[in-house]
Amino acid sequence: MDNQKISTAQLANTPAASRFSRRALLGGAAATAVWASLPGATRAQTRKRFSANDRVNVAAIGAGGKGSDNMSALISQNIVAIADVDFERVGKQMLDKTGSLKPSREALKAAYDKTERFGDYRRMLDSRKDIEAVVIATPDHHHAVAARMAMERGIHVYVQKPLTTTVREARMLLALSRKYPELITQMGNQGHSGNDGRRVIELVRGGAIGKVHNVQIWTDRPIWPQGIIRPAAVPAPEGLDWDTWLGPADVNWGYNSAYAHFNWRGWAPFGSGAIGDMGAHLMDFPVWALEPGLPTRIETRHTLWGGQTDPVKKPAELGSFPLGSVTTYEFAHAKHGPLNITWYDGGLMPPTPKTLPPDRIMDPVGGVLFIGDKGMLIHDTYGEKPTVIGDEAKARAAKIQQTLPRIVGSSGGHEMNWIRAIRGEEAASSPFEVSAVLTETMLLGNVALRADQPIEYDGAAGRITNSEGANSLLDRTYRKGWEL
Repeated sequence: MDNQKISTAQLANTPAASRFSRRALLGGAAATAVWASLPGATRAQTRKRFSANDRVNVAAIGAGGKGSDNMSALISQNIVAIADVDFERVGKQMLDKTGSLKPSREALKAAYDKTERFGDYRRMLDSRKDIEAVVIATPDHHHAVAARMAMERGIHVYVQKPLTTTVREARMLLALSRKYPELITQMGNQGHSGNDGRRVIELVRGGAIGKVHNVQIWTDRPIWPQGIIRPAAVPAPEGLDWDTWLGPADVNWGYNSAYAHFNWRGWAPFGSGAIGDMGAHLMDFPVWALEPGLPTRIETRHTLWGGQTDPVKKPAELGSFPLGSVTTYEFAHAKHGPLNITWYDGGLMPPTPKTLPPDRIMDPVGGVLFIGDKGMLIHDTYGEKPTVIGDEAKARAAKIQQTLPRIVGSSGGHEMNWIRAIRGEEAASSPFEVSAVLTETMLLGNVALRADQPIEYDGAAGRITNSEGANSLLDRTYRKGWEL
């Protein structure tokens, strides 16, 4: 079924084109018959057209954790199926400390109780032909695999951040979104829909602080274990399908609570570390406002990897990410002139500006500082509390008009913005056309971290030019049965 492959032309800017052949889909004879009956077309091209009042048939891949937050925001839609590897945990997360059902989860529990449940999302996507949209809120290592499967079946996708775990995956999903423009995509960086964050963009683009050539970003993440030795395997809790949880991760690791359910973010086979967790929220605004293109040079300085005892020798196996790092991105071809963005994690922070107002702190949880030639602008995580620094800069800011549309519900309306976009009422806030480039930029920091040297990057070709071997770090291998 060649119509399900990404064409060479559509992957002209994706150097991994030859590697991303369509994997064998895991459907049965019925699924094959449905697709075979649509020569020259796909479900994406024949999907239902919605009106403003239609309810969308939504499924969840990852129904607990962040997925339950996303699905609660979509309770007005038809929740038709859910997939998860541990439904006992999904149920417990709906309870408060006394064991009573949380009022905020009453409607979601009622909806979940009526849906068909799947332990493996591959089977759900192959068997439920009524799914029109899917929320993917799994650990990072499943994102690209699940999103591709859904998009190839003509399903609109909402993918939690980070969009992918590798640069190649980000480029692949961007290519798919261009191949299937009828599909509405959204990454779950909700700050992109926030009123404060949109004001940040207007102020920076409007010239409130002049030309910006330096941005400082910081976060307190990780707030999970990192920089630690990989623990011994123990029996998985009853009810957890550990093999399916591992999914595409090409490691033979047994279960440990150091990985699941939340702490996976700190482990290289499953998560993307601090920059994967918070880069989509913090780096979003500089990349959006300044339109720098892809970085040309990236260098990461860091503490030791988990299990590493010699700062010169790499650990035998990349396990948990370092506890802290500082990554410098250089954009030699940025739209408004050369730009440097510096990322600090692990609680590290840049120096406090001397002109910072006494009533404005640099929130240690996270924030962004734009340094312009006519002033500065600081905001907290998700673009919140934007503050212009400098009297003349404030005067200019007061005159800058609103130019970006506001999303109903601000950052809390990110999921329903996706639904309204599916119904043709408005544009998606953070589609893959936007979020894939942001994701690639973020993840190049992890590539430099793994390479343990500065990397020179050719964004047009998608290649590292100063280390041929480092190009393998733009990709990953996949476990049999989960190939991308």
